[in-house]
Amino acid sequence: MTFSIDQITYDAQGLVPAIVQDAVSKEVLMLAYMNSESLQRTIQTGDTWFWSRSRGELWNKGATSGHTQKVKSLRYDCDADTLLVLVEQVGPACHNGTYTCFTANIPLGDEGSAEEAAPAASAGDRFAILSELEAVIASRDAERPEGAYTTYLFEKGVDKILKKVGEETAEVIIAAKNNDNDELRYEASDLIFHLMVLLRNNKLPLDDIMKELASRHVKK
Repeated sequence: MTFSIDQITYDAQGLVPAIVQDAVSKEVLMLAYMNSESLQRTIQTGDTWFWSRSRGELWNKGATSGHTQKVKSLRYDCDADTLLVLVEQVGPACHNGTYTCFTANIPLGDEGSAEEAAPAASAGDRFAILSELEAVIASRDAERPEGAYTTYLFEKGVDKILKKVGEETAEVIIAAKNNDNDELRYEASDLIFHLMVLLRNNKLPLDDIMKELASRHVKK
């Protein structure tokens, strides 16, 4: 189906909200606005262009900061009045220097009491930690906080990351060979962490791994 920017429903100011999401970690990074011209430039260049409501002008994300956004997918919702832009983010997305603009939490009810009364985590809740870990690793990659171990890995590069994956793999083998499940649990966790750092470094989403596993499950 041929797409036309005229299919998008703009507001009275000729703008449409654009939600920007990391294509790898799936973390929501920011909310900005596009008009028909910035949307057209985004489609043509593959980089995000927005309309600045405060300055009244077009702006290319990362043109001055170097924190660019390479568009991997561009979607619109059922009413065609909101855009979803999946990007490969370089550096922090927020002007405050954070990976995402959405860093402040609003407490919901009595969190302490709810936490104490909460039942044991379900399997889905436990596996959700992988998504949370992927987002944290993506944040470290973007922000590179000084002194953080993950920052150290990213700055040393793929050879160092691969070395750690190899070391942790060997530790898993040793723990399993020794029939030491406490040690195996610990080393397997280290291996998963370093493997996820490698995936982030290579811009491979965890979702792609899950899809591969799902396809193999169907085949079997």
